[in-house]
Amino acid sequence: MLVASDHKAKVIRWRWRSSSPDPTVIGSCSVDANDRQQPRATSHSGPGSVRDGPLEHRVARVDFDAELRLHDEVLRRTYNIRADDRVLDIGCGTGRTTRDAARSAGKGSALGVDISASMIERARELARAESVHNVAFEQGDAQVHHFPKDSFDLAISRFGTMFFDDPVAAFANIAVALRSAGRLVMMVWQEHEHNEWSVVIEGALGREGSPVPAPEAREPFSLADQDTVEAILGAAGFGAATFTDVHEPVYYGPDVAAALEWVGGFSSTRELLMRLGAADAERALERLREALAVHASDRGVWLDSRAWIVEVRRP
Repeated sequence: MLVASDHKAKVIRWRWRSSSPDPTVIGSCSVDANDRQQPRATSHSGPGSVRDGPLEHRVARVDFDAELRLHDEVLRRTYNIRADDRVLDIGCGTGRTTRDAARSAGKGSALGVDISASMIERARELARAESVHNVAFEQGDAQVHHFPKDSFDLAISRFGTMFFDDPVAAFANIAVALRSAGRLVMMVWQEHEHNEWSVVIEGALGREGSPVPAPEAREPFSLADQDTVEAILGAAGFGAATFTDVHEPVYYGPDVAAALEWVGGFSSTRELLMRLGAADAERALERLREALAVHASDRGVWLDSRAWIVEVRRP
């Protein structure tokens, strides 16, 4: 479900709901070894039994693109990419969203940027394998990367803008890369308490009397507050923002074992587990398995989520 509205004034409201996907299809994508993030990539091996399975088995069951398939459908409708657009993809990961943008901009081009060298290399491999020729990938931090000025019609991001050290500087750098009246369209998570996947994970991995979650575990929600986002974007040189409420579930795998492997690789999960002793960590993983089992069905393991699509223009 999706609801669009302006934060400050009534504009237009609309709803859209997709049909449930076939989990055997969305769980079949291949993915770079580092692309097990929520939502930022980090190289890791994962805790305990989650770590021990062969990589080929793990990545064949679910990946980040599979997890966010329903979100991608909403984003593609919102982008409204024209055939001759030049598109910039911030935090592109292994390049699925960049390749999709390049296909839509058949007479234009798409550039994906990500801080992970391994993800960029995998993105290039996949583009070659899929014969997408109007796409390029560069390793870099969007906060300081030297983008060509006034070059892009549209900047997009799927959960790739929440981790900047200096958000105002980062969005100002992106604004410089856009042409006059160019658009930024990004998807970010809403508050932790509105995202069942985060509440379930934190609840399972916590314990009575445990300290509050590490700051890194809450980083995905740094752009959840609309006033904060508007202030950042305004200071970066953008105009008024529009926020669209996206209410779609995330897919964690065809069964509980796959979901546990996947969630065990999230950076937020690792941060929480690393603060526990070995015995407590094992008990926490068992609680996590039980919590994921509650959300399992013959369609796979799905948990509720809420996100914003933020749209804004450079004046």
